[in-house]
Amino acid sequence: MYHSVGEDRAAELLGGMPPEEVVNRLAETFRVLADPTRVRILYLLSQAELCVHDLAQLLGITQPAASHHLRILRMQGLVRTRREGRAIYYALDDEHVVELFRCGHDHVLHQNAGD
Repeated sequence: MYHSVGEDRAAELLGGMPPEEVVNRLAETFRVLADPTRVRILYLLSQAELCVHDLAQLLGITQPAASHHLRILRMQGLVRTRREGRAIYYALDDEHVVELFRCGHDHVLHQNAGD
C-alpha cells in the first residue's frame, strides 16, 4: 500500500500526528506570522515592551493599523497587554514566542548563507 514505508512504520508515523485541533492552531499561528508588519512588530516586542503609539511611530504606520495587527497577534496568543494608567503596553506572550521568532529568523539567515 505504501511506496517506501511499511505498514508498521506508517502506523507509527500517523500515530504521532498531533490532534486536528493542534494542527489547525499551528497552521493559524503561521498564517498570522505571514504578514511582514506583524513580523516587524514581533521583532520590536522581542526587544522591548512598547505601546501602540511607539510601535506605530517606529514602523511608520498609523496607530489604527498598529492596533489592528496587535489585536490579531493578541487573539492568536502571541502578545499580551499590560495597562499603566491610560496607556496599554504590549509584550511577547512568553518565551515560546521568542523562540519561535528566533528559530524562524535563524532559518532565514541559514538559507541566505547558503546562497
